[in-house]
Amino acid sequence: MNTVLSAFSRALRDIWAPRMLAIMLVPPLAALAMWGVLAWALSDEWARWVSNWIATSPWLAWIGSLGLGTAAIWASGILALAVLLPIMLITAIVVTEIVAMPIIVPWVAERRFPGLERRKGGTVAGSIFNAVTAIVVFAVLWVVSLPLWFTGIGAVVLAPVISAYLNQRLFRYDALAEHASAEEYREILARAKGSLYLLGLLLAVLYYVPFVNLAAPLLSALAFTHFCLDELARLRKNR
Repeated sequence: MNTVLSAFSRALRDIWAPRMLAIMLVPPLAALAMWGVLAWALSDEWARWVSNWIATSPWLAWIGSLGLGTAAIWASGILALAVLLPIMLITAIVVTEIVAMPIIVPWVAERRFPGLERRKGGTVAGSIFNAVTAIVVFAVLWVVSLPLWFTGIGAVVLAPVISAYLNQRLFRYDALAEHASAEEYREILARAKGSLYLLGLLLAVLYYVPFVNLAAPLLSALAFTHFCLDELARLRKNR
């Protein structure tokens, strides 16, 4: 727990560095712009699809006959939000990986771990495979949990829990790719898996807090870089 809180606190401190501030808004604004434009462009299609769905679904027609048609429209809004949120989350994190991680990892390493040897166990292909796997698993978990959104549990509890998986799975690989060997990467995962997920959960909650979520992708990248490089330095010291 101490290592998780230490990584989080260092990330909070580092996010105010001029270099970090310069790139902080790139990932969330890119995600908002991309999917906001698409949502606006496809809003009529979505409304038409929902109307057709209500008209052709016997149980929804029955709800409408009871005068609860507004509830069905309201439910469609929840469904739209449940679909758009994970897409924007994935986009923000992936943009952070592409744009920010190549800047953050050497920056943190130079400032805090200047003597840490670079063993280059990660590869571009490995990063892509890791990202695709993480996104597929996250998407499956999100789709399976969609029915629970209508109970309120999905939005309040399951969304951060599932997002925590994506958060830690995506960032841990790129945080260690340059400095850890493949064997060291596996050792760190084996011994710090719980802590990685806990850090991912702590950060995932921030993605659902208005305005704070603008800084959440960069904060996540910094926190996982600090945590992973610290674990690597500790692993080598204990050998």
